Amino acid sequence: MEASGGHTGPMVHNGDASSRLESNGTSDERATNGDASTESDEEFLGNGFSDFASPKKELSKSDQDVVRLIGQHLRGLGFSRSADLLMSESGCRLEHPSAAKFRSHVMSGDYRKADQDLEELRSLMDCPQSLQKMKFLLLEQRYLELVEDGREIDALQCLTKELTPLKFNTERVHALSGFLMCTSKDELRCKAGWAGVGPDSRNKLMEQLQGFLPPSVMLPPRRLLTLLGQAVELQKKRCPYHNSPTYTAEEGFHNISLLYDHVCNKNQFPSKIKQVLTDHVDEVWFCKFSPDGSKLATGSKDATIIIWDVNKETGELRHRRTLERHSFQVSFLCWTPDGRYILACGPEDSSEVWIWNVESGETRTKMSQSADDSLTSISCNSPNGNFVTGGMRGQFYHCDIDGNVLDTWEGVRVQGLYMKKDGKTAIASDTHSRLREYNFEDLSSHDLIKEDHAIMSFSVDSNERLALLSVAQQGVHLWDIKDKILVRKFQGVRQGFYTIHSCFGGVDEKFVASGSEDNNVYIWHIKEEMPIAVLQGHTRTVNCVAWNPAVPTMLVSVSDDSFIRVWGADDGSQNSTEV
Repeated sequence: MEASGGHTGPMVHNGDASSRLESNGTSDERATNGDASTESDEEFLGNGFSDFASPKKELSKSDQDVVRLIGQHLRGLGFSRSADLLMSESGCRLEHPSAAKFRSHVMSGDYRKADQDLEELRSLMDCPQSLQKMKFLLLEQRYLELVEDGREIDALQCLTKELTPLKFNTERVHALSGFLMCTSKDELRCKAGWAGVGPDSRNKLMEQLQGFLPPSVMLPPRRLLTLLGQAVELQKKRCPYHNSPTYTAEEGFHNISLLYDHVCNKNQFPSKIKQVLTDHVDEVWFCKFSPDGSKLATGSKDATIIIWDVNKETGELRHRRTLERHSFQVSFLCWTPDGRYILACGPEDSSEVWIWNVESGETRTKMSQSADDSLTSISCNSPNGNFVTGGMRGQFYHCDIDGNVLDTWEGVRVQGLYMKKDGKTAIASDTHSRLREYNFEDLSSHDLIKEDHAIMSFSVDSNERLALLSVAQQGVHLWDIKDKILVRKFQGVRQGFYTIHSCFGGVDEKFVASGSEDNNVYIWHIKEEMPIAVLQGHTRTVNCVAWNPAVPTMLVSVSDDSFIRVWGADDGSQNSTEV
């Protein structure tokens, strides 16, 4: 069977239209380069083409690549005749003739001939050792199709006389043998994770097989879309305000135009005041969204916690309930991973941790070991609700959700804490300007990083690789705590000796936000030192900022002016205030 080559003039097809390919009980007709139409050149002439003119000049290698990419994309859209015309007129070849023949046999289900084609492809492969893997994939598909067609005897022979002698992926071969016991097609497809006989499973098989062939022989699947997707993603990464979901080439580019360079409008970024809330009657020291972004908790010098419901459509807050009766002011909060409980502690003279049920508004427990304790920081990321808490007087406890102490670490003066998701490791900032990691399972500890000035607070990204430090008299520093290197020092913010809490946020946590002693909120792109936005509106020190994990355009800041400000994108509504 021959494929169309790189010549002009009458087109040569992969076999004439009358020939049929042998398959597992089915037949099909295939044409040039795998699956194109078998219509002749005369038919093209009848549709308005006067002739297939030869190229006026020899195409460069890059031009040939572009033509092949366009041809593949046209064929993927179903425009096979247009793709054939492009190949013939340009003098290019979409696929190597042997690869085209191989594709035709695979897509028609003629796996014996496809297996023979592999010998022709061997010399074209970068790694001939991959031939065994390709043979296995072909035989696996053939076996599954035989089982689905009810040809158990043929399937058993394929399994015992062809698959097993390959001595490849024996675990999968054992699993395949069990599929003979399936009583229905649906059961077979479910257990095998397979789409069944037809173009869907064969296309998937072809994509796997293409991975073993160099692009000069057969282009990778959807190569043009992949390249366009990479270009779009690069432009997004270079866009300082990009804050919308990322899509793969397979998912499509949605509302992104490929005719223009990608540039986000600044108005799509949190830059407008959506709400100013005055429910607290004193300085507001902390704010934190629930893990699912549906609620916000704020803690204040007025010794209350307010739980707010989040309207994710409008990006606004509604007062849900106020949690009172704290013995001390509320300076730090954290949520349990399931969002059911909020844990609270106070300033330096506070010796208590309060654990509240958010839905009922009732106290689950109040944890206090000693009246001399100072419990000023708390973190809970373990699925079972275990948390760590500590303070500047040397207390450092590992507790369960009921406040029972599981472990203690003596003499550690804690400024800030982060409990890792493994539930056994905690990161603490201490009075020696260090971040240090503590393992409560084997009671080991080691330094992560060290600053030259006091670490007033810190936060960790969702991958637990980057740490954001608010450093006294320095500002906000970004560290890679895995490689233990300082990545970036963000400029503009004013940080003295107040405890100011910064955060990661936006799509893929590509942004950093922080309060400041100059009453502003600063936002940076994670790869840029200079701020991309300075949000004004507060009249006193901004103590804490929180970015909604589910609404990339929603940011909240709290301040000593007792106000909570909700920031969002500029949607043109009249209740938005420009800053």
